[in-house]
Amino acid sequence: MTQKIDRRLSVAPMMDWTDRHCRYFHRLLSPNALLYTEMVTTGALLHGDVPRHLQFNPEEKPVALQLGGSEPAAMAACAKLAQDWGYDEVNINVGCPSERVQSGAFGACLMAEPQTVADCVKAMQDVVEIPVTVKTRIGIDDMDDYQNLYEFTAAMVAADCDSLTVHARKAWLKGLSPKENRDVPPLDYPAVYRLKKDYPQLEVTINGGIKLGADVAEHLRHTDGVMIGREAYQNPYWLVSLQRELFDADFTLGRQQAVQAMLPYIESQLSQGGSLKYITRHMLGLFQSVPGAKRWRRHLSENAYKDGAGVELVQEAAAMVPDHF
Repeated sequence: MTQKIDRRLSVAPMMDWTDRHCRYFHRLLSPNALLYTEMVTTGALLHGDVPRHLQFNPEEKPVALQLGGSEPAAMAACAKLAQDWGYDEVNINVGCPSERVQSGAFGACLMAEPQTVADCVKAMQDVVEIPVTVKTRIGIDDMDDYQNLYEFTAAMVAADCDSLTVHARKAWLKGLSPKENRDVPPLDYPAVYRLKKDYPQLEVTINGGIKLGADVAEHLRHTDGVMIGREAYQNPYWLVSLQRELFDADFTLGRQQAVQAMLPYIESQLSQGGSLKYITRHMLGLFQSVPGAKRWRRHLSENAYKDGAGVELVQEAAAMVPDHF
């Protein structure tokens, strides 16, 4: 029996960003949000260092592993690994437009091969009990007609995909960089709303350009969940507001409290040979738009990479921000 996950709020998988340090920090800010790993390729898992790619902190749960791949047997083997390692969900990347991803025959280019994706979903469903989900775009290149998205989704439904997350922009596989693909193609939220209407039995989460609480509320009127991307990283404290609005009206965590809550984790990681800069880089946006934010960012950025940098440095940076924040 597939486990049920509350998808009202999730934080998008982001390469080079949503590592386990980032996820631990985000979990403090929102105890209920569904968190995703960076994309991990099937090759990296089947032929590489599995613990390095799959190890996570139990406090991060619920957490989903995002996979990049297109070969059903390999995807199934990796889904089984995800389940064995304790992940709550395994997600197929059908949205990343980078050329490096395309050369591996996965990511957004798979929107042109819905049966391949469906075969992967089915193979994965056959070997795991955790949810198997797909993250996609509304289209690619000139295949941006709603009918293409409708037919792609039909294949996912036929394969018993548990949930579909749709980035409400199409992707240009040639001519735009991955960064440009996050901003240049126009957002088309109504296409995602329409998809949910056409497939009411399918859980649909919307993603792309979501930065305001009012927008989250509006999207949830039309879809089952909202996935936050860059805004959760650049302005992480917003997750506290969303936690209150969506899950727990009594939830309280000040910015300074969030810093203090991270200190034991930082100490633990440093005692295991970790480096402070890899943790604090995820915390730079914590004080965004409040007095002292620039001093906080600068002190960490200029010193966290130095030998011997520890929790005292984080405390010094926090002291540069007024207490009431």
